[in-house]
Amino acid sequence: MTSTYKTLGQVAPAATTLTTLYTVPAATQAVGSTLAICNTGAISTTFRVAIRPAGAAIAPMHYIVYESSINTNDSMFLTLGIALATTDVVSVYAGTATVSFNLFGSEIA
Repeated sequence: MTSTYKTLGQVAPAATTLTTLYTVPAATQAVGSTLAICNTGAISTTFRVAIRPAGAAIAPMHYIVYESSINTNDSMFLTLGIALATTDVVSVYAGTATVSFNLFGSEIA
């Protein structure tokens, strides 16, 4: 098995829209190590992060962060260590369109 360390996903979603940040490719496993959240806007806002096993439809049990606040012109770094199986999906949501998400980790194929 080969591990590849990389940026797993980057997205700046539209406001109040659940958006896919990363989907684990076929025949691959992944570990999400660090999630960076950056608010470049002039107002504070909130964000959500969900892990959807096998791409399941979103449900309350999938959220690992829900309506967490992020200040104006601020960044947050979450150290996760989340094991992800083939077709698992990391989804994100922000209260405004000024928030970006970057997921770093490794893929194992």
